[in-house]
Amino acid sequence: MLDDMILNNPALRGMDPQKLQFILAFTQKEKPTSMKDAMPFLLANMNLAKKQNIHFSKPEVQLIGEILSRDLPLEEQERVKKILSMIQNI
Repeated sequence: MLDDMILNNPALRGMDPQKLQFILAFTQKEKPTSMKDAMPFLLANMNLAKKQNIHFSKPEVQLIGEILSRDLPLEEQERVKKILSMIQNI
């Protein structure tokens, strides 16, 4: 079941239906529990989006990062945020 972080997130309002479907499917996937596995998981899903010609804005990428890292320890959550920030600036 989707939690309030997903359902009430302002980044989802007015989102392209294809992007929304991708993010909702992403929320249903089993997430990695370590940073070692989180980044390959994230990159694989971002490549899948790219193959489907789906491109995300910075707030959308932040939302994906929040979804991915919410079960990680706080220190690793911060690492995910930093890595996503670097990816967005490339």
